[in-house]
Amino acid sequence: MSGGVDSAVAAARIAEAGHDVTGVHLALSANPQSYRTGARGCCTVEDSRDARRAADVIGIPFYIWDMAERFHRDVVEDFVSEYAAGRTPNPCLRCNEKIKFEAVLDRALALGFDAVATGHHARLDDGVLRRSVDAGKDQSYVLGVLTREQLSHAIFPLGGSTKAEVRAEAAGRGLAVADKPDSHDICFIADGDTRGFLADRLGAADGPIVDALSGEVVGNHQGAYGFTVGQRKGLRIDRPAPDGRPRYVLSIEPVSNTVTVGPRSSLEVSSITCERPVWNGPLPAPLAPLTCSVQLRAHGEVYGCRAQVSGDALHLQLDAPAAGVAAGQAAVLYDGDVVIGSATIATSS
Repeated sequence: MSGGVDSAVAAARIAEAGHDVTGVHLALSANPQSYRTGARGCCTVEDSRDARRAADVIGIPFYIWDMAERFHRDVVEDFVSEYAAGRTPNPCLRCNEKIKFEAVLDRALALGFDAVATGHHARLDDGVLRRSVDAGKDQSYVLGVLTREQLSHAIFPLGGSTKAEVRAEAAGRGLAVADKPDSHDICFIADGDTRGFLADRLGAADGPIVDALSGEVVGNHQGAYGFTVGQRKGLRIDRPAPDGRPRYVLSIEPVSNTVTVGPRSSLEVSSITCERPVWNGPLPAPLAPLTCSVQLRAHGEVYGCRAQVSGDALHLQLDAPAAGVAAGQAAVLYDGDVVIGSATIATSS
């Protein structure tokens, strides 16, 4: 129970269905003042109080589990090291994988519970993960990293409802979080300044910003970790492009500390290689080309593709070019609205 409306309604639904339900809120920081404040629906002191009040209204036991050390190691440190390596991580996806459905699920099963239920907007049908009926709130992408075994011990009670329906139900149940805003920020970056957060941990490291077309140095930066592929704003380029059009970040080279920029057309890729594939859907790993679709970012566009496994790698050939494909993000494969599997983007061209 994060303290938001979704997990509160999820808990209420499964309790009403007759399950023996215990509410658990995760304490993710050894120093709560260092994390985001304000009631936003995840990870704050205010959120723990909201979660407890919701559990009281529902009439279920409530506990706070300290996951701060595990969260710092598996999510925060991973976030920093990925940026240092020139990649763009998704910390919410990593939290689902390493905390909610590894650390929490392992503890829950050891204590005799059967499953972990969350307020994610996704559906599970006989162990098969599907998109939510609310396309605008669908969270199957950030759950696509889960294994079949983890999904077999998961419950997502909200996948058949829209967010508007969930809020209306919360109000009808007398839950004070019915109108609470959704959380969109990274919980462990209190002020929302990702570049500043990384600079505090990785230090300033001056380097060049190079134009891909001319090879000229067109600016300087204080740390390549402050950029991501596809970024347009905040580049601090000294001179405009000859055609007057915006430049975008095309690549980040952490060894030479070089950020390469160029026109939007140079962002387009059609071939993607991914590592660490996970096959959690009804289909086996595609040893021959499989026609399916792929989502490359949370809430990002979906592309038709052909997917094939070779050794430990997953190769994707897109039907139409995609822009802003960043190493470190997840590529989640779908057959219609069914999740087939996922992998981590390594390279693209």
